[in-house]
Amino acid sequence: MRFEPAHLETLLTIVETGSFDAAARAMHVTPSAVSQRVRALEGTAGQVLLRRTTPATATPAADPLLRLGRQLRVLSAEAAAAVPGAGDAVVELPVAVNADSLATWFREVLGEVAGWDGVALRLAVEDQAYSHDLLRRGEALGAITSEPRPVQGCVVEPLGSLRYTPAAAPALIERYQRGRGVDWAAMPVVVFNEKDHLQDQALAERGVARPAVVHRVPSTADFNEAVRRGLGWGMILDPELSTGEFRRLPGGRPVRVPLHWQRWRLDSPILGRLSDAVRRAARAGLVGR
Repeated sequence: MRFEPAHLETLLTIVETGSFDAAARAMHVTPSAVSQRVRALEGTAGQVLLRRTTPATATPAADPLLRLGRQLRVLSAEAAAAVPGAGDAVVELPVAVNADSLATWFREVLGEVAGWDGVALRLAVEDQAYSHDLLRRGEALGAITSEPRPVQGCVVEPLGSLRYTPAAAPALIERYQRGRGVDWAAMPVVVFNEKDHLQDQALAERGVARPAVVHRVPSTADFNEAVRRGLGWGMILDPELSTGEFRRLPGGRPVRVPLHWQRWRLDSPILGRLSDAVRRAARAGLVGR
């Protein structure tokens, strides 16, 4: 079974733009040409690849073809950049990273990529427990993830860990202090979003469920600020604890979140260069493996 690059690019463009007409405009072809390419690709695959909805969306059967299409984009852009007189080719690097990494150690990667000509980083911020799904769907070529098992077609390596500690503002701890401990079942808690279960792990160790008041603050800086101002307690990264503005909750134990780098198994110099930058940043900014 052989897939035509033009058909794969058309599938990708429809998913990215949301419609056949928008894809036609982006590719500078007619809408009928777009439809013909999709029908031909679906005929080759023997599967329906697109839901003809508004916006148009890919079916699960399209995931490996979307991944292949993005791989071809990277390799084609790299080849064009290496050919003298081929024009100003730009290699796009779609990468998934969790918010806490992006706010801390991964910033060193941004600094390295800043010096690379003709490279555009496309970051998707996703929880480390879910970022490997973007690899599976072909929406990222690399991901910072907590998943140690490689997605099909990918390689994985451990990077180190982020370490979190249950902490709160001193005034909040005093408010909910009960003897030498605190009332974990009543004290308000701050979570990043509904994918954030770090606080639930700490509560489970105490044998209690979430309290009645749960605040959601989906930004690393604002999450820390919310805890700092006493909105609730939360799992705080160790570097933040050193500021002295947080106090460890009595009885609360640190939690390590192991991180891994997953990337496509692809002979791509720029992807290898990115992987090297991730390793260097992880060695400098993460807790040992």
